[in-house]
Amino acid sequence: MSGVNDPFGTQRLREAVLAAWSASPTRFREDANAEEDLRIGAYRDRLLVELAQNAADAAGFGGHLRLSIVDGELRAANTGAPLDADGVAALASLRASSKRDILGTVGQFGVGFSAVLSVTDEPEVVSSTGSVRFSAQRTREIPEIQRHVAARSGQVPVLRLVWPTDSAPPAGFDTEIRLPLRADVDQAALLANFREQAPDLLLALPGLASIEVAGSRWTSSDSGDTVVLTGPAGTTRWMLRRGSGKLSDTAGLGMETSAEWLVCWAIPVTDAGVPQPLAEDVLHAPTPTDERLSLPARLIASLPIEASRRRVMASAAVTEVLAEAAKLYPALVFGVPEEHRTALVPVPGFPRSDVDAQLRELIVAELRAQAWLPGVAESLTPAVARVLEIPSDSLADLLSDVVPNLAAAWLANPGHAHALASLEVSRLRIPEVVAALTGISQEPSWWQQVYAALLPFAENDAAIRENLSGLPVPLADGRTLPGPRGTLLADEPEFLSDLDVPGLRLVHPEAANPLLERLGARHAGAAEVLDSLQEAVERSVADASAGLIVSGLAHAVLGLVSQAGGRPWLKSLALPDSAGDWREADELALPGSRFLEVLDQESPLGLLDPEFAERWSADVLSAVGVLTGFAVIVDEEPIGPEHDLADEEEWWSSSGEEPKRVVAVRDLDLVADDKWPEALRLLAMEPATWQALREPGGYTAWWISRYALLDGRAPRFWRTASASDLIGLYDPLPLDLGDDLAAAAGVRTHLEIKDASDAEDLLDRLGDPARLVPHGVSLRAHAALAGSVDVSLIDAPEHVRVLSGEAVDAEDCVVLDAPWLLAVLPPARVVAALDDDAAEALAELLDLPVASESAGDVTGGDLVPWAELGAVVVAAELLGFDLPLEGVIVHDELKANDQRVHWWVDRHNRVHCEDTPDGLARALAWAADRWIDRHVIHAILEDPDPRTVLS
Repeated sequence: MSGVNDPFGTQRLREAVLAAWSASPTRFREDANAEEDLRIGAYRDRLLVELAQNAADAAGFGGHLRLSIVDGELRAANTGAPLDADGVAALASLRASSKRDILGTVGQFGVGFSAVLSVTDEPEVVSSTGSVRFSAQRTREIPEIQRHVAARSGQVPVLRLVWPTDSAPPAGFDTEIRLPLRADVDQAALLANFREQAPDLLLALPGLASIEVAGSRWTSSDSGDTVVLTGPAGTTRWMLRRGSGKLSDTAGLGMETSAEWLVCWAIPVTDAGVPQPLAEDVLHAPTPTDERLSLPARLIASLPIEASRRRVMASAAVTEVLAEAAKLYPALVFGVPEEHRTALVPVPGFPRSDVDAQLRELIVAELRAQAWLPGVAESLTPAVARVLEIPSDSLADLLSDVVPNLAAAWLANPGHAHALASLEVSRLRIPEVVAALTGISQEPSWWQQVYAALLPFAENDAAIRENLSGLPVPLADGRTLPGPRGTLLADEPEFLSDLDVPGLRLVHPEAANPLLERLGARHAGAAEVLDSLQEAVERSVADASAGLIVSGLAHAVLGLVSQAGGRPWLKSLALPDSAGDWREADELALPGSRFLEVLDQESPLGLLDPEFAERWSADVLSAVGVLTGFAVIVDEEPIGPEHDLADEEEWWSSSGEEPKRVVAVRDLDLVADDKWPEALRLLAMEPATWQALREPGGYTAWWISRYALLDGRAPRFWRTASASDLIGLYDPLPLDLGDDLAAAAGVRTHLEIKDASDAEDLLDRLGDPARLVPHGVSLRAHAALAGSVDVSLIDAPEHVRVLSGEAVDAEDCVVLDAPWLLAVLPPARVVAALDDDAAEALAELLDLPVASESAGDVTGGDLVPWAELGAVVVAAELLGFDLPLEGVIVHDELKANDQRVHWWVDRHNRVHCEDTPDGLARALAWAADRWIDRHVIHAILEDPDPRTVLS
């Protein structure tokens, strides 16, 4: 190639190479083998990488690379430093580089240039300072090496012998590499591969500002922390963090001076700065290697790599650079918004390579040690951070003062789980939350916020609900319980604000939340809350006596009663009296009540504090037992006389049968003796007391009839004005109570003997000589007394009322047991009852003989059939009865006990009579069992005419 300018001394370089080959056939083989290794190792897909690396090295910064195919020749034109002698020497040396100060940089036209051999055997470097060409064909034609060529079947080193050319670079470029493509190269596929690699190369090689591939252009705009790549498909943005330094020890590299390392982390981001983590990538050193990585960001670092430019060389330098890269990685994390930082954490998984494993371990260790993880209050180091199991911002805020190093709640969302697992961030699970909350002191309203924060998660997760079973719950009395089960949620919190009841499991109103009900708290209306206070109510007086404050309980109970009504046990509620003491509600009377006017001045009942009474209605106070009138006790299933009623045991046993129920007015014994008329009227005014007073066999009427005083006497001493069958026996009530009230109080309205006491009282009155008792009243009274009570329960009277109307000594008296005996007995000795059948029972009661025991007998007379007596037949026909079968013994004059009588019945039950209308009438009436018609029969016998019957 005579006449061609040779500014770089290529002839000298050729001569040196040929001399080496001639002197040592081994050297030729070594060069051929080395180049073959480089050609085979430098696959076609690394061609653009090496061309771009050379362009970037030449440019330094802001370089441009243009790739095109012209007449079957690939051309790579670039701006920057043109070719020089050192560069040419490097191209022809195989092992040399013109740059050795940057670790991992082969340098412009270094070993990486061998990648051109994957597409050509005739590479040419055209530069503004001179051009050179390599040629396999020309190398084969050199005579001095024919024997070496023959020995290798025509295979020769291509990049050892260099020749000058007179080609010039295109306008606007300083250098152009021209590669005549072998026939087996797919030109379209080659360009397509270049287009695919162009954006990544601009990112990896900051010395390049643009790459053009067959008319398609990519540009790079580098602002230091951000690189914006623009190409045919649009714009992408990468966030960068760069670092540099010198290795502490380069002995393993065989370098005389300390080498400089460069590190760059890059991650694609949106315009808003949101990172777009990489799923999989390769290590760039700075161009792509085959070292696969699973990191979210791309690592571009100057690392010692093998001659193939595909693998990192195992060395201390690699370890040190990777450690420096890991130290720089948190700076990348700090650059993204807090809510996206975990996207940059390497997630657990199998490493893609040894480098990947090493980097992941180093990066995670760095991230665990630096405070970048968003916390509730400040950024935290993952090594100490704790993340809630549930993503609740409000709960995290509430717990931040309780649980140290608490991370932001949103980190509990599933999208952050893998990153947190990689960082070994501790999870704060629900049981641990409960444990952290146990024993702390907070306001009820704070607890309510905690419950509100937990509620949405507990609603749909049974496991969370189970783990919250021990969640502390503040109660109205100031205590805190370990768990909501068994507590009460009140509907009426306004009544409970001052409630302080030891033992009551009532949730503080300010802490109430539906979560507690889901966890076992019982929703309680006024009635349920009131019932839960029974124990506190029943001990409230004792608590007050012990110095405890019970005013809150009193007002809470009264407020609940206004909603839920009363309960029997509320009578035990401690309420203040007018003297400043606390007493049971049913021991206090309402100020201004008419009930107070009828009580004895020495009554043990107290007066409710007037100021306290003004706060509540009379109905509410009455419902808890405060006396606005007489109190009524109701027991539907009594088991004994245990109701603290005056003389209750006496009443209980008075009837012979135990009462089936008790409906009784209490405190009757507290009524003043002279106030009973007013008291009775009060009892009649209230339905409950009026019902108790009228209860059949009830205590109230029983007690009042015996112990109340009306005009100084018990009500049972008096009779009503209309009680005609008691005239002479009982005095009329001198007060106007009305018959119904008087009767209910025990004032007698008719002749009635309820018990032995009544019978004894009636006998006393019948035997009282001072009383004027009408004959009919006496006869009816004796009839009522007969068989009325057990005679063993009373004593026989000393005086009895006889037919003469007098009360006489009972010693000489008899009880009339047959009407015919009246003819022989004096009225002053005969006690009679209106009912003939009552004689024997009356005699037993009075301890008197019956009259028939001392009566004589009769003799004589003629037995005459009744049918033979004409007037008798007429009487029987007119009155419509049959004549007796037996006849009658008729006497002209009939005597018994030496006294003349008109008729008689002897001991053989035979009927005797005189033949007179009076004697026949009585005998016929008795024999025919028509005794009631005896006077009508007498009249017919005297005048047997139908008009006698009709008139």
